[in-house]
Amino acid sequence: MYNLSDIDTVKSILTRHGFTFSKALGQNFLVNDEVCPAMAEEAVRDSETGVIEIGAGVGVLTAELCKRAKKVVSVELDKRLLPVLEETLADFDNFEVVNADILKLDLKELIKDKFADCRTVNICANLPYYITSPVIMKLLEDELPVESIIVMVQKEAADRLTAKVGTRNSGAITVAVNYYAQAQKFFDVYRDSFVPSPKVDSAVIKLSLYDEVPFKVDDEAFFFKMVKAIFMQRRKTASNGISAGLGIDKQKITDTLVKLGLNESVRAEALSFEELCALSNELCK
Repeated sequence: MYNLSDIDTVKSILTRHGFTFSKALGQNFLVNDEVCPAMAEEAVRDSETGVIEIGAGVGVLTAELCKRAKKVVSVELDKRLLPVLEETLADFDNFEVVNADILKLDLKELIKDKFADCRTVNICANLPYYITSPVIMKLLEDELPVESIIVMVQKEAADRLTAKVGTRNSGAITVAVNYYAQAQKFFDVYRDSFVPSPKVDSAVIKLSLYDEVPFKVDDEAFFFKMVKAIFMQRRKTASNGISAGLGIDKQKITDTLVKLGLNESVRAEALSFEELCALSNELCK
């Protein structure tokens, strides 16, 4: 079994397969021998857990997942990595790789097809920075039968994803994440934990999905349109943002804010989740 946390070992394997890193795919392979076991421990509840991994790289996180889970299916876009993974994970019979684009894959069908004998399924990934938001939103909006999502993302993104709604760090994606899951940040991962080393640090977060959405929103589609409109122009007042984005009369929005006991000049980042829900329910009537 290879020591995939050893930089020289990883470089030797990649050189042997003629592999070069792709900037377009945001490839930075994790080689920290403490991070992957910690992520795997959080992703695998017990020996009956199945795990979907997004982006296997050379298999360093994959190997830790395979040691603990009943089955691991890695969705890997770069077909050049398939022979690499065949070599580095040859010792595991509970591993399978699917060469596909995670953003185009029917994950419900994948779970039904690959994890029928698993009691629970979780998702674990070291996400490329450039697709963090699209991937997380797909995983949440697809309403998958999974318990949690453990991902490593750029530290700045982690701070935004786990921020409390109604604080300065919050944004539209913060609201979306909080709608579907309870978000928490576990630990930071410094840039020298990767090959090649990125220019920024990362962090590991966990999204624990709700069995039922705990917030009462009368029109979910309108709610998310309103949230997007508010944060699209977050420097402006909430009333200006909604009016510009949704074409609603500003006076109606102002009257609604006052009715809810809110300042008519309130900005998006100052609104709590409950206040956003109440505002949406009033405006969509």
